[in-house]
Amino acid sequence: MRSKQWGMTTLGFIILLIPTALVFYAAVRVLPVYLNYMNVSHALTQVSTEVPGDTQNIEVIKTSIAKHFDVEQIEFPDVKDVKVTHTDGVWTMEANYEDQAPLFANLFLLMQFDKTVRLKGGGNE
Repeated sequence: MRSKQWGMTTLGFIILLIPTALVFYAAVRVLPVYLNYMNVSHALTQVSTEVPGDTQNIEVIKTSIAKHFDVEQIEFPDVKDVKVTHTDGVWTMEANYEDQAPLFANLFLLMQFDKTVRLKGGGNE
């Protein structure tokens, strides 16, 4: 007969299961927000390779961003939330936004994203 018992009690298993389940639940709630950010990042990168860097019209860039957002089915952030600036001969697109994922009742996880992409081509790099 053994002098020591091996294994885990039901109470010990539940105590171990609760934090694991909470982390898994939070990850499931946060995953769509991060997938949306990855789509935004991909769309801006695609625009930077397609639109020439020596373009003079901001509307060309905004239209290209809108088309990519439509294809990727990005509803948030809106195209108006993407800041396009022209400094030192280089066009820069910046998507700086906050998104939240509901966790429990009135508890939310707030995430802040910042993606900045420079247009390529046109001899400006």
